[in-house]
Amino acid sequence: MSFLVRDEKKPVEEPAAEIATGARLVPRITIQAFCEQSQTAQRVETALLDRRMSKVALTTHNGGIDGAIETYKSNPTPNLIIVETNLPPGEIPAALERLADVCDATTRVVVLGHVNDVLLYRELIRSGVSEYLVLPTDAHTIVSAITDLFASENAAPIGRSIGFIGAKGGAGASTIAHNVAWAIAQHLRQDVLILDMDLAFGTAGLDFNQDPPHGLGDAVGAATKMDTVMLDRLMSKAANHVHLLAAPASLDRTYDLEEREFEQILELSQRATPVVILDIPHLWNAWVRHTLGTIDEVVIVAEPDLANLRNAKNIADTVKAMRPAESEPLLVLNRVGVPKRPEIAPAEFATSIGCRLLAQLPFDPAPFGTAANNGQMLAEVAGSHKATEIFRLIGNHVTGRGEPEASGKAPALKLPSLFRRKRA
Repeated sequence: MSFLVRDEKKPVEEPAAEIATGARLVPRITIQAFCEQSQTAQRVETALLDRRMSKVALTTHNGGIDGAIETYKSNPTPNLIIVETNLPPGEIPAALERLADVCDATTRVVVLGHVNDVLLYRELIRSGVSEYLVLPTDAHTIVSAITDLFASENAAPIGRSIGFIGAKGGAGASTIAHNVAWAIAQHLRQDVLILDMDLAFGTAGLDFNQDPPHGLGDAVGAATKMDTVMLDRLMSKAANHVHLLAAPASLDRTYDLEEREFEQILELSQRATPVVILDIPHLWNAWVRHTLGTIDEVVIVAEPDLANLRNAKNIADTVKAMRPAESEPLLVLNRVGVPKRPEIAPAEFATSIGCRLLAQLPFDPAPFGTAANNGQMLAEVAGSHKATEIFRLIGNHVTGRGEPEASGKAPALKLPSLFRRKRA
């Protein structure tokens, strides 16, 4: 992370013309602020009126650091937490350590303090705090600090990219990808962007009952002109926190794509959205291979038969060879337990291809078929179905928030401390 402290004695002024014409918009992030004084809450809420914050979901709460700790003991943490503290300088680091114990590793923290202390600032920066602002400060300074963290040219992408690919056509990779995206959006309250990369036959629009006028086909056609503004215009909102770059799903043209065709689109998507789900078609060509080698997580979806095993092993071996230093591909077995069908045991299947078995989904065509025909997610038609919990656990794992077990039972989340870093 890159860190910044603002000295209120030497305010950083931004020309009005730059704000009006050249300011960068903060991407679709969720911010929660915990304030101890009503004036501070007012300043934070005023920040939402800034044009740069137009995509941000911001809420304010009472309670400072202690209020944040209580909240996140039972709730997922947002992309950014803003906490006000009136504690003495010597007590602030310990209080933030307690907050770190209930935070996700990817969450950033801005501290609003009442002490202008260089030693305190250095201590907080060493411990991993992203920003320390000295009160009283104004809304413009708060917005500029958030912009520096998430929207500056040097800011790291906020989006985590997860690709789902079927070991065989019809294995259910798209259905699982869309339901996992839904689970992430609803349970973690993170904005999710789905890239339906099967340009000719993609089903994301159908699964979400959408027929958007624009989508990924337009993005590919305008790749040389693509920027965050155009990307935002091409997205369609499928549900709360769920956005689509849907496939054209028409055969009026062919799609002979270059190896790096999606590279810029994916990079812009990661800068604009916290979670990017790639629905990758069952193909093998240059752009599929390149994409699998560059994303954060690869999830192979397969059915427990011999053809799926062979294909899954080929994909897994290739992905491992392409990215030896990255995480290994994960395995999701779909339609387990089809009546009278001989199947390879899930544990044996995973061992044979050398992948971790992330989850297995039972064969149950009725609710899945109803959801598909209605243009809904499984949770909307059968909220208590076992698979909805499995989708949630998969979402937790691929976003770095938990360790699901192949059985689908809910594990205790293991959240690494945000602030614990080795001291120099």
